[in-house]
Amino acid sequence: MNKDLIIDVKESGVEIALLEDKKLVELHKDNPGQDYVAGNIYLGQVKKMMVGLNSAFVDVGAGKDGFLHYLDLGHNFLKMQDFVSKCISGNADGYLNQKKQQPELVKNGIITDVLKQGQLVLVQITKEPISTKGPRLSGDISFAGRYVVLVPFGKKITVSQKIKSIEERKRLRRLLASIQPENTGLIIRTAAEGKSVAELDADIKDLYSKWETIVNKLKHATPPMKLVSEANTSIVMLREMLNEEFNNIYVNNEHVYNDLHDYLSKIYPEKESILHHYKLQTPIFEQFNVDAQIKGSFGKVVTIRSGIYLVIEQTEAMAVIDVNSGPRTKASQDQEENALMVNTEAALEIARQLRLRDMGGIIVIDFIDMASKANCKKLYDTMREELSRDKARHTILPLSKFCLMQITRQRIRPVVEMEVSELCPTCGGSGKVKSSINVINDMRHDVKFLSQEQNEKRLTIVTHPFVAAYLTKGIFKKPYHKWEKDYNIKLKITSANDLSITQYIFLNSNGDKIEL
Repeated sequence: MNKDLIIDVKESGVEIALLEDKKLVELHKDNPGQDYVAGNIYLGQVKKMMVGLNSAFVDVGAGKDGFLHYLDLGHNFLKMQDFVSKCISGNADGYLNQKKQQPELVKNGIITDVLKQGQLVLVQITKEPISTKGPRLSGDISFAGRYVVLVPFGKKITVSQKIKSIEERKRLRRLLASIQPENTGLIIRTAAEGKSVAELDADIKDLYSKWETIVNKLKHATPPMKLVSEANTSIVMLREMLNEEFNNIYVNNEHVYNDLHDYLSKIYPEKESILHHYKLQTPIFEQFNVDAQIKGSFGKVVTIRSGIYLVIEQTEAMAVIDVNSGPRTKASQDQEENALMVNTEAALEIARQLRLRDMGGIIVIDFIDMASKANCKKLYDTMREELSRDKARHTILPLSKFCLMQITRQRIRPVVEMEVSELCPTCGGSGKVKSSINVINDMRHDVKFLSQEQNEKRLTIVTHPFVAAYLTKGIFKKPYHKWEKDYNIKLKITSANDLSITQYIFLNSNGDKIEL
């Protein structure tokens, strides 16, 4: 599969489109004014304890307090908090090298045993603010790199389960054990497979420098304060997704191009050649057909090429998708075969829509009814296969007897919404226009005024094709002929497609527009 990343840098922010075989599958927006993004680390202050929820609300400066559950504190929370308090008081020298530190946090504890109102706490955003909710927070601080995730105060070296080779898992453990910083845990990512110790060491040093930045800032920090920012969206996408399938990365901004080039040269030097600085006059999204795909993929109703269409209703808690067959039927096939064809094509588009809009929470899909259990199993397998490329955590349940499929999908960012409709220039969004009889009457009054008050003898009326047809069609009686007779004037009727049905223009005998 060919993958292209198209990066459109504008004053309002950065939009990033991921194309798979030229088809838009993901769209990301990076707003430069948005501070509270997943991965950022803050020194916050506990504002409220919620004993019933076993959680706390923490002020990180986001307007709405962040939500921190006991289960999100992490095993090393007590060590981290002890270190943070010592950093703030100026007594942290040598703490990282101490062998005896705070014990690990028990799994079934109570939030009030470890936190109290007003306490300063080091937290990381795991889910950005959505709608009226503040950010979701974690006390389990980690730094994600291309090959490794570094966990302060951790001990273990964990290898990604996607690395299947036993020999490779042993090799990576052995290499990282030799370069593991003191008082840190390491998680070996899938991308580390086959990498050299030099590449792994460079990644770890880069991550450890972020931890050192926090340590230095904590000495003079006052809450709420951001201590470390996640990299910009384009670099994060490269870090998480870049692989051999990527063919091209296009960016229309020199500064971002240079940043990406520097990053690629460090983490994936053999892929430097796929990065291109786009310099054409045509907008980059238009050049790569992204704009057209956006307009056809967002909105309440999404039409699939074969005539099948989806109706997507999104609420804060869940989304409902209704599959409609439209005109897609074949006389040679029975109802069950047609239903399977429609449902299969719909499933492919639904999997794309979930990634494209970054929909999360509970998603219920109402497929066309099928009686065959084998066909239901085929549809379920198709959806699983299509969503296997989705990086977000998700769970798919088999179809119910009513042919409903339930999916839960991780939601980190707000759902991507694109405005694909425009305000009607005729009605101004009211849904009502001037009645047709009033349009004709207004036009007649203007003809009378121009002929009798302005002494115009010849006029051209430019109007909407429907109105022009009404005035000129007819074998024996044309409405504008009566105007010519009543007002002693010569009229010519022409049409223009760009005029609304209530608009018309008068031109004098010289072809100049007459302002009324």
